[in-house]
This record gives sequence, C-alpha cells and structure tokens, in this order.
Amino acid sequence: MKTKNAKAITSAEHHHIGRVKALPCSVCDQPGPSDAHHINQGQHFTCIALCKDCHQGSFNGWHGQKRMWAVKKLDEVSALNITLKRLST
Repeated sequence: MKTKNAKAITSAEHHHIGRVKALPCSVCDQPGPSDAHHINQGQHFTCIALCKDCHQGSFNGWHGQKRMWAVKKLDEVSALNITLKRLST
C-alpha cells in the first residue's frame, strides 16, 4: 500500500517487482504468481517472492506465527537470497 508521502515507484522498480511476483515462493516453492514481500517498505529492490500462505497466513506466514519459516530455517535475508538467485537464472 502506498502512503501519501511515499515516493513514486520508478519503472525499474516496477519491472523488478513484476519479475519477483512471477517467481515461485522462496519459502515453500509453491509456483507463482507470488506476493512481493518488502523487507523494508519503500525499498523495492529488496522484496521476496512469497505465496499468500507464507506471506500473510496466520499459521505459516511472516505476518503470522512464521511456522513454515521455522521449519525451513529461513529468515528474510535467506529468503531474499533465494529470490535473487532465481532472478539471476
């Protein structure tokens, strides 16, 4: 969600987010399309490809109990690493 004080997204950022959303989930490998979870809001080049459950699920999700993250032994930086590897291939 964009706040009223947020900078306008650049075309390069928009393109990057689109590529991230096309990837499979970086936690559970569910095929895309995925959500683009931003580690820090407004920093569009550091977003992670996550399925709805691993992103917003109350049990498995980052914004919930993070159970799937614990099972896979992942944090945001390690999931970002997976996303970036997939973008480079």
